[in-house]
Amino acid sequence: MTETQKALIKFRDTIINEAKANLKSMGKDSTGKLSQSIKGQVKEMPNSISMYFQMEAYGYFQDRGVKGVKSGRSESGFRFGTGSGPKGGLTSGIEKWVRIKGIKGRDKKGKFITQKSLVNAIVRSIWNKGIKPSLFFTKPFEKAFKKLPDTLITKYGLDAEQLFDSIMKETLTKK
Repeated sequence: MTETQKALIKFRDTIINEAKANLKSMGKDSTGKLSQSIKGQVKEMPNSISMYFQMEAYGYFQDRGVKGVKSGRSESGFRFGTGSGPKGGLTSGIEKWVRIKGIKGRDKKGKFITQKSLVNAIVRSIWNKGIKPSLFFTKPFEKAFKKLPDTLITKYGLDAEQLFDSIMKETLTKK
């Protein structure tokens, strides 16, 4: 493994660890499914190195936010209101979240409401107000990326030096 690849693996691991810690501290990962899904890969090929990150699809919406029908903001232009109303993934996700958290809703008089009514109220609120950007992944990425160029220059220099030394040794042993 080259020094450059080691530096990129450290970069990847730093981002993933900080993103997972952010999710935990923000209370954004009730089931642990999102943090468990965050992965990254560094792949070295003959003429290049590639890197990518992946996570559950809803993680991107949690990170960048979704603008609601009536208010809210998104860091990437996502918005509710392009369809006929809240449905599908949002409702099923909120149902699971309410069940896991054990949340019980009450009406204005203090009487308990059904889980379905609670879910509908939460979904309607999210639909209208959106999902606030948490930047749980973006902030660690940007922080680590600012330091990366200097690290890569140093590590690539070490790789180039080792390559030069091995070429010189090979050349000298052939004479």
